[in-house]
Amino acid sequence: MRPVVSVILPTFNRLKYLGAAIESVLTQTFRDWELIIADDGSGGETLAYLSRIEQPPRIQLLRLAHCGSISAVRNAGVRRASGEYIAFLDSDDIWMSTKLERQLASLAARPERKWSYTGFRVVDGSMQPLHPRIGFSGATGWIAESVLTNESTVMSPSVVVRRDLLEELGPMDERLPFCGDFVLWVRLALSSEADCINEPLLLVRRHAEHTGDDVGTCRDYARALDTIRSFVVTPRMSSTLRRQRAIAYGTLARSQASSGLRLPALATLLTSVHYSWTYHAWWRLGAGAAARIMTPKRVRAALRRARRPSAPLP
Repeated sequence: MRPVVSVILPTFNRLKYLGAAIESVLTQTFRDWELIIADDGSGGETLAYLSRIEQPPRIQLLRLAHCGSISAVRNAGVRRASGEYIAFLDSDDIWMSTKLERQLASLAARPERKWSYTGFRVVDGSMQPLHPRIGFSGATGWIAESVLTNESTVMSPSVVVRRDLLEELGPMDERLPFCGDFVLWVRLALSSEADCINEPLLLVRRHAEHTGDDVGTCRDYARALDTIRSFVVTPRMSSTLRRQRAIAYGTLARSQASSGLRLPALATLLTSVHYSWTYHAWWRLGAGAAARIMTPKRVRAALRRARRPSAPLP
């Protein structure tokens, strides 16, 4: 008999946090699950650890050639899954023990809702509370616009979705290594009402071992919004999407300029101006990027030194 839930856990050489993530699955009060660990080409101690805990069919290890795209690794795990529902968990995050039980019970009581997400808390690598300003904001029902604007905060490890809906919509966009999940959440929100459990049933870690950089993440997010254009059809959402794209490309230009990528920053501003020039946020972000582009490196270095606190007098 197939399990009710297939848990998809992608990982790559993250042994420091991996054990706690897996343990949070093993201690779930809801027991009818399979765990599919999709390994993106880990080596050494991580692979040895995963080989020791593999217990098919309950805990399956899917060994993949390294690709560096978490969207592609998640998709590989979903293809292996046999459960009625799919749940996602990242290798450095932790579920509360009642997470699956609470979500599945709520979905069973409201069959018109085909996917669910929960609240979360942000912690550091040592599990200490972090980023008090990053709060959870959630809504229930038809929430596509609030997902698009990030007013409803959908974290991948909080999501449980009916497998038949996921198969209908298709896999995460593997051209978006960091934001393929964001595109999928918008598509889910356009296809079905969402069920939100407004409680922190997930701990999201923030630490120095995260992959990617600021420029790459900003670029991926901007491209994700470009992708969403192909299936957003209502005038209101199209208007919201245009504004979000303007902000995203302004942010990308500023990030590129801050990283010393002057020509790419200039190219980002020039290619986005025709659909962004009516938005104040784009002008503000673009002005910051332009200032960094035009200011010589020696001047910027001198300004940074001037902003540093002076050494105390002896």
